Parts: sequence; C-alpha cells; structure tokens
Amino acid sequence: MASRFHELKVAGIERQTSDSVAVAFEVPDDLRDAFLFAPGQYLTLATDIDGTEARRSYSICSAPGDPHLRVGVKRVADGRFSSFVNTHLTVGDVIRVMPPEGRFTSLAGERHDYILIAAGSGITPMLSIARTVLAHEPDSTITLVYGNRASDQIMFLEELEDLKDRHMRRFSLIYVLSRETQDVELLNGRIDGARIRELVARGAVDPLGADGIFLCGPGEMIDSVTAELKSLGVDEDKIRFERFTLSGDAPRPRPRSAQAEQAAKDGVQIEVVVDGVRRSFDMIDQDANVLDAAHRKGLELPYSCANGMCCTCRCRVVEGQSEMAVNYSLQPWEIEAGFTLACQTRPTSKRLVLDFDAA
Repeated sequence: MASRFHELKVAGIERQTSDSVAVAFEVPDDLRDAFLFAPGQYLTLATDIDGTEARRSYSICSAPGDPHLRVGVKRVADGRFSSFVNTHLTVGDVIRVMPPEGRFTSLAGERHDYILIAAGSGITPMLSIARTVLAHEPDSTITLVYGNRASDQIMFLEELEDLKDRHMRRFSLIYVLSRETQDVELLNGRIDGARIRELVARGAVDPLGADGIFLCGPGEMIDSVTAELKSLGVDEDKIRFERFTLSGDAPRPRPRSAQAEQAAKDGVQIEVVVDGVRRSFDMIDQDANVLDAAHRKGLELPYSCANGMCCTCRCRVVEGQSEMAVNYSLQPWEIEAGFTLACQTRPTSKRLVLDFDAA
C-alpha cells in the first residue's frame, strides 16, 4: 500500500514566541495539486526522532496562493514532536508531510459573519481562515476572540495586527489574557462560557447573528463555550470546533461490547480501500482496534494522533458492523452516514470493509 507522505524541504522557520514557531515548506511544482488546501485544514507531519517515527498534525496558517506552505507549532509539555520542531529542526531539513486534510474550513459562498474563538496555538487555522475571508469576501466580517497567558505569548501577533489595520471595519480583534492585566477587566482571565456570555451582553460578539462560529483550542474551552452558545440559542449546526487537547472530563474509552468481544475472539477479516488499492488482513483478540491490526501486519493506514481527535484515519464502513471506543472529532451526521475512525474502530461482525477514499 502506497504511503500518503511526501518529502518536503523546510524553507523557513520563524520564531513566534518563546515556545512556538511557524515552519514553512517548499512544495515542488509536481506536488502543488496534491497540496492545495482549504483555509482551516491541517497537515500531518512525520519524522524519525531518536530512531522512532513520530507523527503529529498541525494546522496550516498560510492562505491559498502564498509562496510557501506554513504551519504553526507550539511546544507542549512532554511533546516529543513539538519539542523537536522548536529546538532541533533547521532550514533545509526534510520532513515527511501528508497532503492537507480536515473539515474545519471556511464557509461556502460569498458573504458571511464569522466568530472565531481560539486559545494558544488554536489561532493557527483561524489565521488562514481570516486572511482568506478578508481578502476574497469583501462583504464578510470576522470577530476574533483570542486567549493567551500574556501578550508575549500571542502567536502571529504582527500578522493579526496588520489584518486589523487593513480591515478595520470588517475585522474585530479581542485579546483575552490570563496572566497579564489589561485595562478592561472582562478581558482578564481564560476564555470560557461565562466570558463569552459577558462579551455577548456587552455587545462585543453577536453569536445569534453569526453564520458560523469556529472554536479551536483546549477541550475545556470548547466544551464550556459550546454549552454556553447552545444555551443562548445558537443552532448547533453553526458551531464548528477543532480540539488539540482533551478536557479533563472528556469521555473515557468504552469497554468492548459483547459483540466486539466475540468478534475479536473468533477473528475478523478486514478489508481496506486506500488510494484505490484494496488490502486484506485479519484482526485478532490482541488488537485493540483496526489501526493496531494493520500495524501488526505491516500495513500503512492514514493516521496521526491515534486517539480519536484529528480525524486523519476517518473512513466509511461499506460492509459489516463496528463500534468506536471513543470519538472526539466525527460529527453526528458523519456517524449516521457510516463514517468511523480506524484508530478507535472495533469490529462487531466477522467481516469489515472500510473505505478511506470515501468523501
């Protein structure tokens, strides 16, 4: 099975804050079509660190048409990949990169009112969306609420301020800082549902008038803000989110059902379709999920986080039945349409066919 990764050379590394960088990649002419992207999508990067492959997904901060493809990478505690990028990656290095993926993208059409709510490195896809919308939708508006610890931790500060200066009537920028005091008390602290409710009461944001509300950041922020937006009467279909950490009260993986237990004991025949190629392998009791079974057989399936958040391993069940241990990224309509996450999928039938090429 062919790998979806391509080798791209690092064209530039720009320090954003003390613990974050923007990495630019050169895209050869023969790969330009493969790396066309929609604002808000992400790249899965892979490299060998201390002799072991490491993978991680990072959102694209470029706008379509930029000379280089850029991602933002913030160093996190115990983050093997983010630490490597922030401390060891240099210009000229080569990284394995999967073509853009993701459904956290700007709205279709010519005019919209957006609310973007981000914390920390959650600004990365928002920058791509904001730049593109402001450049190509002359009647659209954007309100960005952006949370950080302090002003020196604000990623892409100069680019955001430049957007505000160039689009003063269409781009509202609100900084919320948790460890640096601002003159307006409301803007001191963390972004959560209560703060959004107060911003609405003060007239700073208008969620009921928005065509789309995009959330990106820690799970706690997304869960709290989403609950508040729903309580204000916002249609759930207007709320889109992308997580990069789980909330403390996030659902834990469910134990195998009796059907999954029996299927695992009996053995399951798995067939996958990736890039038009069909491959078959068996899944046995020791395999926690379809992705583990494929790895045991030496087969390469698309994946990145392997914990149900990034959606890189999204595929459709076209034959058989299955269940997921946990799901943090698929929307209800996707599950109804038969989509699943290979990294969380447990067969409940003797045969399971998964199509990774399904749109």
